Amino acid sequence: MVQKFGKDPFKMLCSCLISLRARDTVTTPLCLDFFSTVSTPAELRALPIESIEKAFFSVGFYKTKAQVLKRVAVELGEKFNDEVPASIEELLQLHGVGRKTANLVLSMAFDQPAICVDVHVHRIANVLEWVKTKTPEETEFALQKLVPQELWSQVNRQLVLVGQNGCLTKKKSGHECPLKELYKP
Repeated sequence: MVQKFGKDPFKMLCSCLISLRARDTVTTPLCLDFFSTVSTPAELRALPIESIEKAFFSVGFYKTKAQVLKRVAVELGEKFNDEVPASIEELLQLHGVGRKTANLVLSMAFDQPAICVDVHVHRIANVLEWVKTKTPEETEFALQKLVPQELWSQVNRQLVLVGQNGCLTKKKSGHECPLKELYKP
């Protein structure tokens, strides 16, 4: 979904926060509509919380997500002069922003090398035996050691493609991932 917003860090950040625990097919049209009228943290801060909730009503946890968006808009104004920061340390200071969201924003909006690890990338990297980790954060750091830095931003996209093309756990499929041999590090 974030590709729909070009390189706009604010829209990317907000769309990531809205898309958490939701399908892009649901969130993308809502975000596109919302960001056709709201394009800055100041404009978001000016909206009543009810308007934000209404815009994202059909997304799960819409009340919580509206609160998070509003708080992030306030924090961007107070801490960063209405600019989305371009460092992981500063992005992680924003309410509701975790490593996955921060890395996605760094990679997509700022063209910085970053590995975006969600639960799917974590699972697939372990199924492919690239890593032996217990958490997405551990997977991110292990992949940083394994993958050349110039390819970091491609890891999420490529592993999502692998997952969409049948990379299943032995438990689910009854056999090893058929793509495993193709993706040996």
